Amino acid sequence: MNKKRLAVWLAGITCFGWLMMAQQTATPPAGQGGRGPGQPGGRGGRGARQRTGRKVVLAWADTRNGIAQHDSVSHALATIERIGYESGTYDTYIRTDSNIISKHPKMTTGEPASGGPDLNMADAIFFLGHREVELAPDQKADLLAFVHDDGKGFVAGHIATTAFLSWPEFGEMLGGRYDNHPWGSVTATVINEDPSFPATRHFPLTFDLHDEFYQTKEFSREKSRVLLRLDTSKLPVNPNVHITNGDFPIAWAKTYGKGRVFYSTFAHDAKTWDDPDIYQMYFEAIKWALKLTDADITPRPFPAASVPDAK
Repeated sequence: MNKKRLAVWLAGITCFGWLMMAQQTATPPAGQGGRGPGQPGGRGGRGARQRTGRKVVLAWADTRNGIAQHDSVSHALATIERIGYESGTYDTYIRTDSNIISKHPKMTTGEPASGGPDLNMADAIFFLGHREVELAPDQKADLLAFVHDDGKGFVAGHIATTAFLSWPEFGEMLGGRYDNHPWGSVTATVINEDPSFPATRHFPLTFDLHDEFYQTKEFSREKSRVLLRLDTSKLPVNPNVHITNGDFPIAWAKTYGKGRVFYSTFAHDAKTWDDPDIYQMYFEAIKWALKLTDADITPRPFPAASVPDAK
């Protein structure tokens, strides 16, 4: 073989090798990080699951009725999608309307939807809805059944406790209701009550965080496992604080029927979603809600009340 033919042959082999490498990079095997063409945006979650083998999360953030819109919502949804994508743990469908919250979703014309995400194909919901989100009675029944009867997961952040205030069953499922944010955005000390729970084990026993901490009403320690609480002893006296015993829960886990529910008041500011500790908390909460990890969430009393009298 002369030198000219040899050069052409080597060039062809090199090009072929680069093409094969590019093809392997573009379409990784199912279950590994990254997604091939059209994933997960094919014809609904069932198709995506067949291709990737991953769980499906609906990232739902209907904020159309919000009194004050939160600029962090878009970045929060993007972060939830990113950590699922990069880890290869789940595929995310982001929606800012509520049509998908149904087992029989409809198009805007009222006709049955021909495809796309819905409660039939999802394994968990990440929720950032605001105030009176509009759901039809059958949608409300489907959402409660999704968690309670089907055993699916529900992970909610920050503004979620402001949603559906006129719907008692939603408050029962979530575990508590919004009752103001007495100090606005402030730097405060957080107490880690459960360093063994997957979503809080990476936090120290106490740590400082700047955020807008929501106060909660209609909350019961007999129904939820408190994971994090605010140390109010180091904050200024505020007349809007309605908690009199110092028990100020800001993250909890619970069951609702067969399903798993997690809520945290984190995070108000968009930049807080860039904090690895914060997005790791939500990532681990989603994994737990998807039943990929387990934990003891037996409700426990307020620690201060469980200390015996020394006298």
